[in-house]
Amino acid sequence: MDFNVKKLASDAGVFFSRAMQFTEEKLGQAEKTELDAHFENLLARADCTKNWTEKILRQTEVLLQPNPSARVEEFLYEKLDRKVPSRVTNGELLAQYMTEAANDFGPGTPYGKTLIKVGETQRRLGAAERDFIHSASINFLTPLRNFLEGDWRTISKERRILQNRRLDLDACKARLKKAKAAEAKAAAEHELRLTQTEFDRQAEVTRLLLEGISSTHVNHLRCLHEFVESQTNYYAQCYQYMLDLQKQLGRFSGTFIGNAESTSPPPAATSPPAVAAATLPAVPTIPVVPTIVGVPSTVAESVLNPNEVKPPASGTRKARVLYDYEAADSTELALLADEMITVYSLPGMDPDWLIGERGNQKGKVPVTYLELLS
Repeated sequence: MDFNVKKLASDAGVFFSRAMQFTEEKLGQAEKTELDAHFENLLARADCTKNWTEKILRQTEVLLQPNPSARVEEFLYEKLDRKVPSRVTNGELLAQYMTEAANDFGPGTPYGKTLIKVGETQRRLGAAERDFIHSASINFLTPLRNFLEGDWRTISKERRILQNRRLDLDACKARLKKAKAAEAKAAAEHELRLTQTEFDRQAEVTRLLLEGISSTHVNHLRCLHEFVESQTNYYAQCYQYMLDLQKQLGRFSGTFIGNAESTSPPPAATSPPAVAAATLPAVPTIPVVPTIVGVPSTVAESVLNPNEVKPPASGTRKARVLYDYEAADSTELALLADEMITVYSLPGMDPDWLIGERGNQKGKVPVTYLELLS
């Protein structure tokens, strides 16, 4: 019991001594032991690393999970050491809605078919997003959190101990200056040697931890490369999924539009005044093959074999292919990006399609895959 009382009294005395030394330093009434310039640079570098790591961590969390409520929920699960429940991504939820809408509208209708196609792509995008978030969390966010919750806490603890050792050292120096009697000076000098040794030992421990920040930077650099790699793979997957979807929609767009029912008659065509027509600039047009005799123009495309069609005698246009295109059947022409082909239209043909020729090959091609040249 007496030992505990003495220890409490000693601790209170040390605390009071440090508080007095700190206050007098702030008031400019006491001297302060300064750390060397290299040590101060290490401290500033450590503080800078901690501050920017916190900002990068928080903003990356926002990037991966924009919903603040969801971030709070995930934080609580982590603190409770429980597994975060799987969450449906926005893309997967949109895919679900599109699929359900297609079933209601009719999966065999043009709109229903398109909803199913787009919904499937959205599901794949959502799955890719989930994989990217998981990879980024493990390879990038976790190392940053480990630094802030592990290494940085250790550094902060040792810095506080060093600060206390420095206050004890300066307080001893002050008592030595105030000592008058020889016995008091001898006791103050002995105490100063002890506090100086403790300060030097703690300064070395803290220095080693601060120099370890360089290893932290190397580790975070490696994690940053892995984050960029994950993000690159994610966006590459998304691009490929959307490119595949674009090809599918381009392939079926003619069927969808051709099957759509017209709800109102087309507006009556009016001829512009002769003077106005004369002032209009010349605009290149797609040459049209004359209507086949005995075949209504509205069904000409459906019964026409492109290989049997002859191009107009003059006025065909050149077109540059923008993307690769895989022919769906023998009536279509497969395309390769950047190649040049000849195109023209047929009476009654869907405006989203043209007849394309490349040497002896001929077939329908989607307009969205072409850049028409004058």
